[in-house]
Amino acid sequence: MQDRAQIRTTLIELLEADTGEKFSDIKDSDNIREGLGLDSVDVVSVVSQIERKLQLRLSHEELLKLTTVGDLLSLIESKAKTVAQAA
Repeated sequence: MQDRAQIRTTLIELLEADTGEKFSDIKDSDNIREGLGLDSVDVVSVVSQIERKLQLRLSHEELLKLTTVGDLLSLIESKAKTVAQAA
């Protein structure tokens, strides 16, 4: 199971690969769309890659509640713990 720092690193790697931009100074308080400059297609692409890489599933309802990078990291961390406990 990955901890929050590892999840952040994975998220940064996926964002950079998907957009070609650098995200080394990403903060928990950054807004996912406006703060990172992502459109809805970028968000869907990154979330899909996260799901594949970390072998977890994020529901549409959960994604709608996300505003900041911290929200996304917390959700992924929670889901990863649930998956690890089920294994």
